[in-house]
Amino acid sequence: MGKPYLLIAAGGTGGHMFPAQALAEAMLNKGWRVRLSTDERGARYTGAFPQTVEIVEVASATFARGGLAAKALVGPRIAGGVASMAFQMMRDKPDAVVGFGGYPSIPALGAATMLKIPRMIHEQNGVLGRVNQLFATRVANVACGVWPTDLPEGANGIHTGNPVRAAVLEREAAGYIPPGDYPMSILVMGGSQGARILSDIVPGAIAALPDDLRSHIRVAHQARDEDGERVTAFYAEHGIRAEVKPFFDDVPRRMSDAQLVISRSGASSVADISVIGRPSILIPFAAAAGDHQTANARGLVQAGGAIMIPENALDVPALTEQITAVLTNPEAAQKMAHAALSTGAPDATERLTALVEQLAQKETT
Repeated sequence: MGKPYLLIAAGGTGGHMFPAQALAEAMLNKGWRVRLSTDERGARYTGAFPQTVEIVEVASATFARGGLAAKALVGPRIAGGVASMAFQMMRDKPDAVVGFGGYPSIPALGAATMLKIPRMIHEQNGVLGRVNQLFATRVANVACGVWPTDLPEGANGIHTGNPVRAAVLEREAAGYIPPGDYPMSILVMGGSQGARILSDIVPGAIAALPDDLRSHIRVAHQARDEDGERVTAFYAEHGIRAEVKPFFDDVPRRMSDAQLVISRSGASSVADISVIGRPSILIPFAAAAGDHQTANARGLVQAGGAIMIPENALDVPALTEQITAVLTNPEAAQKMAHAALSTGAPDATERLTALVEQLAQKETT
């Protein structure tokens, strides 16, 4: 008898791909064969996936981008992707299909629904994304990364937490060095696609810190390609040691070394912060669907592990004040680190893998 086969479907952002990677790693370790279905954008995030995971690019599209002509092609393109995936599944039937959201997950979930293959979805945020809304009542389970999650009537929600990659688990509860009169690190993350507002505000806020504090700080700042040059120049002009890149492939190491994280509150970022355990200042993306980034941040903030600044309240003086408050109070910073840990779900991957195995078992019994 061959290995059981899991098909994972995920969209083209780190928020979808990182937990998908965590599940892939875990299921491979359990002896499963794993295939990932995504699109061209999602394929950019597959470099860290285990080499034994087969990557399949499928046709998909979104109504969120492009003009009228592009939007008119979305339906036919998705339908073509569903048909292609259904044909693949008839030739090589998965034991289970797990979707992580994003339009590229539609072909696999749509085909699995048509063929009545066991399927479930994982929602990383406190508010369902559009695609997960579509499938929430058409799958066996909705594994929820944030609890409570707003679910439609009839959906079977189960709180699992958000899986984190093996590289994050290796840093679980890493010892925290509270701020002091020595070199300190600030990690600035704008999510997998960067955030212009952080590039606009954070450098100025750090430059405005008191001289004796600023002189000890080094910064790792994730910035979009188009913002990188000016952000790098600003830090250099103000004598701030900084490394600016569009993407850091060693975020877990940098986070465990940091005294403070300044970040969007995407689901994966919040999960990493809580599992490693670091004080953070979170700036939710105001335009996020259903304001889900505010929902993501709420647990950390209520536990005392994070400070939340809404976008409409974010300016240089406000951010400088909060950075100063954390980095000049070692005892409070240490308490924030412990509070962040208290909200983490380092066993989220195990909870999710158990659901996948139960799902497949129901089909065989």
